Amino acid sequence: MAEAYIVDAVRSPTGRRKGGLSQVHGADLGAHVLKAIVERNGIPDREYDDVIFGCVDTVGPLAGDIARSAWLAAGLSQEVPGTTIDRQCGSSQQSVHFAAQAIMSGCMDVVVAGGVQTMTQIPISSAMTLAGSLGFTDPFSGSKGWVERYGVEPPTQFNSAQMIAEKWNLSRKDLELFSYESHQRALKAIAEGRFDKEIIPYGDVTMDETPRNSSLEKMAELDFLFGCEKVTAAVSSQTCDASSAVLVVSEAALKRYSLTPRARIHHMSVRADDPVWMLTAPISATEYALKKSGMSMQDIDLVEINEAFASVVMAWLHETGYDHAKTNVNGGAIALGHPLGATGTKLMTTLLHELERTGGRYGLQTMCEGGGQANVTILERL
Repeated sequence: MAEAYIVDAVRSPTGRRKGGLSQVHGADLGAHVLKAIVERNGIPDREYDDVIFGCVDTVGPLAGDIARSAWLAAGLSQEVPGTTIDRQCGSSQQSVHFAAQAIMSGCMDVVVAGGVQTMTQIPISSAMTLAGSLGFTDPFSGSKGWVERYGVEPPTQFNSAQMIAEKWNLSRKDLELFSYESHQRALKAIAEGRFDKEIIPYGDVTMDETPRNSSLEKMAELDFLFGCEKVTAAVSSQTCDASSAVLVVSEAALKRYSLTPRARIHHMSVRADDPVWMLTAPISATEYALKKSGMSMQDIDLVEINEAFASVVMAWLHETGYDHAKTNVNGGAIALGHPLGATGTKLMTTLLHELERTGGRYGLQTMCEGGGQANVTILERL
């Protein structure tokens, strides 16, 4: 089977809520990373086959196929199409899978996979809020089949995070210690310049705005969220504004444009679990990916798993037995933000650069997603 190669991966800084990127139009924020990809790699823009972007809550400035809008806003060839996909939080990780599948099938040679989210302007669940104005209370209550199978109460990520904390016997203090460590790792990574090569500064915003030099004492003062008994804002991912992009090409494109591959996509899969638990799927998805790829966790040098909530990652670590010291080594979404549709390729960008910095060979990426889903990608650094 043909191989799919990554030759570049970039991201914008993560702008905190109401921060330095809060007034940037989604098309312009997406254009920022697309323009960088084209300028850095020397492939004529009209020779790109497709632009695949992840985005959630595609309303307002994010509506109208943001992948296509961002490409055009970057001033690039009108001949190149774009498509926007929604696999909830895994949207841009899925965009890489679709790009790789197009290349491995021989249908395409040069594809940009990425994502964008402007959460200050378009808060999480904006699409559901809009549906509410049209008389729909939530995506599920009108479905006879859904209600018969799962009940009338719509699942929420906060309930899931709470359920996971209870099942895996994680205390509030356990969760806060994990979150504190995430911030400390992120602050250290910034101080050591670990993100410098992957971030494309946007104006005066040159580095992630989200990490906080907080304390366990301050975390302990926060109120619980939405009736939960362990989940607070301190142990949850931060909303933010960001974009990211990965350039995926075929072997023929490597030769044609004299490109140097940085990684090979060794494995990609997606699995699902109970949608009410919602956030547990990375556990079974990782097991499935390892079985399909013939690998074990001992083969994996680094892991990036999205820190939607501290309990999600802590449960995954417990079940896989993987080393926390090799997981989210530069901090995770609790400190660095979770820009929904952009997070997948944001994490992949960081994973690739960290494999290069440390000399690791294999990196695994996974994340929980709405509907009880989880993507897994295994990269091999070349």
